[in-house]
Amino acid sequence: MFKRMDEIAIEIPEVEKPDPNAAAAVQELLGGKFGEMSTLNNYLYQSFNFRSKEKLKPFYDLVMSITAEELGHVELVSHAINKCLRGSTSYKEPDGTPLGSVKDARLSYHFLAGAQGAMPFDSMGNPWTGANVFNSGNLVEDLLHNFFLECGARTHKMKVYEMADHPAAREVIGFLLVRGGVHVVAYAKALEIATGVNVTKLVPIPSLSNKAFNEARKYEEKGVHTKLYTWSDKDFNAIDQIWKGTHPEDGLPLEVIQGAPKGVPIAEAPPLEEEYAPGISAEEFKAIAKRLKMAGNISE
Repeated sequence: MFKRMDEIAIEIPEVEKPDPNAAAAVQELLGGKFGEMSTLNNYLYQSFNFRSKEKLKPFYDLVMSITAEELGHVELVSHAINKCLRGSTSYKEPDGTPLGSVKDARLSYHFLAGAQGAMPFDSMGNPWTGANVFNSGNLVEDLLHNFFLECGARTHKMKVYEMADHPAAREVIGFLLVRGGVHVVAYAKALEIATGVNVTKLVPIPSLSNKAFNEARKYEEKGVHTKLYTWSDKDFNAIDQIWKGTHPEDGLPLEVIQGAPKGVPIAEAPPLEEEYAPGISAEEFKAIAKRLKMAGNISE
């Protein structure tokens, strides 16, 4: 089962800097082959289909806990896209062409079908597909795939960071570079235990430290790259048999934390009248409130 909080992992800057093409680029980190929907669903189905989980409990716990974190990463990237789109248009009467300013946006589907919100697509508007999910049932093969997937995801994050200078995009990408780096090292350590091969000698891939990125460096300075969460109040604590010792890049001690990190409240998105969202007028709000009071037997 999953437990959900009305929070996101980090605070995303509120800026008046609409950039639809930056949003399109960030879509790759959501619905691309190496995007968060791919990492989530790879680990999700591997966790559903895991064989001999009692005998291989540390590996099972690792996949289970990282799956939960990836759900939050899908959420976080979606909010980054929304922030990049914020303010792209403004309200006018229909004959005033209120969406005319975005007709040349590289990914017009944000405006045609999504009310300026994130969608399960890559940067070119191709829908995410379950064909991106790999689940062989073989522990070493799946761990090796996961290591490769996280390295590919890291490469794409670095490239999108270099494409988009929107503060919301960079804040989220910087954080995800660090947390994705945790998953790279975690799968490398798991492979070492499973095979005896020191895969951590391969990191970082690409061979550029997260510390080269301003928005990633500040999280590493806080030690975010050394912590692995169980994302459960009591389960999955056998990951401490894998996530132990020191970080292969800077030698800092690694730490397993039972539970989840503290998040921040999800900011309210304003109405978007030119997109008919949410499509509820002030009078209708009052009528809805009245019906809710009646349904709850709440007197004035």
